[in-house]
Amino acid sequence: MTHAAPLWTPSPERVAETALRRFMDFLGERVGRRFADYADIHAFSIAEREAFWSALWDFCGVIGEKGERVLVDDRMPGARFFPDARLNFAENLLRCNGASEAMVFRGEDGSSLRLTWADLHALVSRLQQWLAAQGVGVGDRVAAMMPNRPETIAAMLATASLGATWSSCSPDFGVQGVIDRFGQIEPKVFIAIDGYFYAGKRLDLTDKVREVVARLPSLAAVLVVPYIGIADEVAESLGKEATTLPAITAQYAARPVTYERLPFNHPLCILFSSGTTGVPKCIVHGAGGTLLQHLKEHRLQCDLRAGDRFFYFTTCGWMMWNWLASGLATEATLILFDGSPFHPEPSVLFDLAQAERITLFGTSAKYIDACRKAGLAPARTHDLSSVRLITSTGSPLAPESFDYVYEAIKPDVHLASISGGTDIVSCFVGGSPISPVYRGEIQAPGLGMAVEVWDETGKPIRSGKGELVCTRAFPCMPVMFWNDPGGKKYHAAYFERFEGIWCHGDFAEWTEHGGLIIHGRSDATLNPGGVRIGTAEIYAQVERIPEVVEALAIGQEWDNDVRVVLFVRLREGVVLDDALKERIRREVRTGASPRHVPARIVQVADIPRTKSGKITELAVRDVVHGREVKNKEALANPEALDLYRDLPELKE
Repeated sequence: MTHAAPLWTPSPERVAETALRRFMDFLGERVGRRFADYADIHAFSIAEREAFWSALWDFCGVIGEKGERVLVDDRMPGARFFPDARLNFAENLLRCNGASEAMVFRGEDGSSLRLTWADLHALVSRLQQWLAAQGVGVGDRVAAMMPNRPETIAAMLATASLGATWSSCSPDFGVQGVIDRFGQIEPKVFIAIDGYFYAGKRLDLTDKVREVVARLPSLAAVLVVPYIGIADEVAESLGKEATTLPAITAQYAARPVTYERLPFNHPLCILFSSGTTGVPKCIVHGAGGTLLQHLKEHRLQCDLRAGDRFFYFTTCGWMMWNWLASGLATEATLILFDGSPFHPEPSVLFDLAQAERITLFGTSAKYIDACRKAGLAPARTHDLSSVRLITSTGSPLAPESFDYVYEAIKPDVHLASISGGTDIVSCFVGGSPISPVYRGEIQAPGLGMAVEVWDETGKPIRSGKGELVCTRAFPCMPVMFWNDPGGKKYHAAYFERFEGIWCHGDFAEWTEHGGLIIHGRSDATLNPGGVRIGTAEIYAQVERIPEVVEALAIGQEWDNDVRVVLFVRLREGVVLDDALKERIRREVRTGASPRHVPARIVQVADIPRTKSGKITELAVRDVVHGREVKNKEALANPEALDLYRDLPELKE
């Protein structure tokens, strides 16, 4: 799956202008050597982690007291980075002030909002004062059911400024899904939107907000933010503890934001696993590790610069929202969008990129594939001259999607397929602005991340597929899981497979260029005849077929072995006949291998996915085998699971 010629190579002039090249020179002066290329600086960042992370703190100008020590108790779990440091996350994101734009919002309904840095400071100040008046302080939790709007980021910053801990989900979550998450962390304050717009629909959240509030007994106060014009009515229906954002802005005058400086690992936010195997795990991330990791990824791996215009298509229930918000620490302008990316036209996000002169355009692999299948060619219809980097995550980016980006979106762009997860609120592998891009490959392991691929016996391999692991401690490891006495759940999640080694659960492979290919989640790998196969390898072949919109593969236990079953959602009006089945099998056989060929191919009307848009093979596998799916609330379309029950095609 490698390709001889790169799809993109940065010019020497472009390389020289990158923050990564400047950092390599900065670090080189400190340690008395010159770093030649990405592999060189990466090797140093692993061998000399203390020197690397200390230099990164200084290069990025982190606001706070750094302390003398960089790393103590060097083990996983248990390592502590910057144990003497004191900082505040919000103080680092609000380092800029003045009349330039901090955030630009565009809603599906055509509404827009622009906030300067001074506007953002004023809004954070008012929210900070209100939260403090509700008794919110160090260690308290603030939970939000909000769309991707500027008010959401301001509320997160106000929460962090006080030393409280933030957690958010998107407003499309069902009541039980919200309670499964926030009920565990017992928030003192709940922030909710009055409604939102999606795919041309205006969605009133009055009943949902009322039911969620009734089931969160820990709440001292509720804040309702207007979007569809009924915030007052929603607040009134909740009782005297509820207020609205306009009421707060009228009540409190803006003043300088104050910041509670706290230890490096102080809990900043709680994210939730999106799996369907039980109540979501509450993953607690520390302020310092999140800040340093995001600064590194934005400035060094993405070459994000002050004044750049940074867009990511995300909801507040996905870790990419946290990643996007941190762009403020680089003094970039955040471009926020809420709504369907295909309404009213499939070109809506490219329209936004052109209108707002976006620099970093971030999206999901599924979105790029959907644009390809819709025949969009923004290179011919839009002015995307401002776009310097396109990032893709959420699932592996197929080789054909690499081709599509360079042929139909922008020929001269840095395309970075990135991969990490909610578990580290960042990436293990990603982009390098000083290295070539090869078809179907993630460019490199992240700086400071000791990424390896291990076989079943725990030995590192450079050829063939295996488990993606991280062998050395890194600053953005979770601080803990919430309500996890003794850290048992935390240990079981990452360190049970290989003691003391982070096992991420991705099925991966090194390439000849030092890049990586992710073949899907290792817990969703297929094992026909005892051979491990990544589902992404099958999707890459099947989704090339024009009639196939998307696919999902599982391993079905059959006749004392496992057989590959492929479910396909087809274009409207297309029927899965024998000829199409044979074409699918032929594509898989020639593009992957005979072992990848599905034993059964079944047409379905819908494919279940999580709220963040990832297809959920494990839930389908459970349904096919008659097992209960325990956490359907993690799914955006749980009703789709019914399509997979008791299928006659899978009984023979």
